[in-house]
Amino acid sequence: MTLPALAAVLLRLASTGTPLQSDAVLDIASLFPTFELRVAASVLVTVAVVAVWRLGARLHDKEVEAVSMPVWHLSVTVLRLVVVAGGGAFVFAVWSLSGDIGTFSEQYDVNRQTFVRIVLSAAFVVGAYVLTSVLGRFIKEIASTRPEISDHQREVIYRIAQVTTYLATLAVILGIWRADLGGFLVGAGFLGIVVGMAARQTLGALIAGFVIMFSRPFEIGDWVELGDHEGIVTEITVVNTRIQTFDGEFVMIPNDVVSSESLVNRSRKGRLRLDIEVGVDYDTDVDRAAEVAQAAVEDLDEVLSVPKPQVVAKRFGDSAVVLGVRPWIDRPSARRWWRARTATISAVSEAFDEEGITIPFPQRALSERDPSGPVPLTDARPEASPEADGGSEDSSDADAADAEGTDA
Repeated sequence: MTLPALAAVLLRLASTGTPLQSDAVLDIASLFPTFELRVAASVLVTVAVVAVWRLGARLHDKEVEAVSMPVWHLSVTVLRLVVVAGGGAFVFAVWSLSGDIGTFSEQYDVNRQTFVRIVLSAAFVVGAYVLTSVLGRFIKEIASTRPEISDHQREVIYRIAQVTTYLATLAVILGIWRADLGGFLVGAGFLGIVVGMAARQTLGALIAGFVIMFSRPFEIGDWVELGDHEGIVTEITVVNTRIQTFDGEFVMIPNDVVSSESLVNRSRKGRLRLDIEVGVDYDTDVDRAAEVAQAAVEDLDEVLSVPKPQVVAKRFGDSAVVLGVRPWIDRPSARRWWRARTATISAVSEAFDEEGITIPFPQRALSERDPSGPVPLTDARPEASPEADGGSEDSSDADAADAEGTDA
């Protein structure tokens, strides 16, 4: 029996005066003759259902040798759903058979059939919410036992199951209320146009979210660079993508921004190449310096031996010939990247010191167009020699004598 058919049966039973007259039902009704007993019974059943629900969450993590893990998880999940459904049915039966629902209906001018519809709609909404949470946990457990299912695929499966559950619940609720689907679809069309005009950005993010989920440019746990943000992807939803930066900050980026920004996935292939630049003096043998740097990097535990590290000449710098040291690391992460980078710089620096290879400071050489020699950097004047000083003194004495003779 389908859910809409079951709802129709319950509505027909509710429309009749006393549909259930069996001895078992009468015994259940007679157990709680007063309002206080019915309240106490409802509270006790609710507490029991919550306790069983939490106990089931703990039983999920328990390992049973006699039963396989998927079967055990499925059994616990079914048990939790049965307990929740049974508790809700018991509370509803206690209050419906007591006549309190009829009193409430008469007091607030709500007929019995409408009240049952309200209760069933609320029950289906709550059930859909509970079912989606259980499905999410169940899909996660199944995916954990199958390594071929990635975290991204698990997230896509869960979102599809979630949307399907809510759509099925909506269809059941519309069937309970006997809504005119034709008029509903027409109204939904006009409402969709209005909402689409008012929430273009949100709808764009929603569509971009589905595109990202199926195109899979990155997955949960990948090291990505999205525009100005860089970090590890922690969650992918239909509206936004959340990443954790290396400073411990959580950044939520709308999916329409993700789809429009440039994306760099550093861990897509499972390994990453570093590019570290180091300069050597122009008087240094470049080939020898490259061999020394490569030998120093190959002995490091932080980098991969296959593929081998490479050292290439990149360009002529202002003060040095720039070499590029390019080792590889596996399972890229920020910690492994910084650790390998630090170890590479230290190893190359020590190897150059041992071989007497100079890493020059920035230098500037000044020269004239006339290649006669270097340009003097100071404006120094030559000092006078003692002979020249003496000659000057004699000339001064002679000039003084001549002056005295002229006066006489």
